[in-house]
Amino acid sequence: MAGSVGSDHVDVVGTWVTADGHIRQELLPDGRYEEARGERRRAYTGRYTVTGSHLDYVDDTGFTATGDVRDGVLHHEHLVLYRERKPA
Repeated sequence: MAGSVGSDHVDVVGTWVTADGHIRQELLPDGRYEEARGERRRAYTGRYTVTGSHLDYVDDTGFTATGDVRDGVLHHEHLVLYRERKPA
């Protein structure tokens, strides 16, 4: 399941960013993602699924990765990403 579909799954749709802002991961509602690294927009693209608070990623090149949301923080392999808050 992608995004926030179903009450048993964490809502992950939106932009997640590392503390230094270098890596930005946008999780789209249709189950796709785009990851930017520094000035490289769309450095990685692919699809993701959510099961509970666990994410499985499959890059468009076939590379796979996982992540978990714990206490509102996305732990994606070796990265720690925080949900980007939009100014009110």
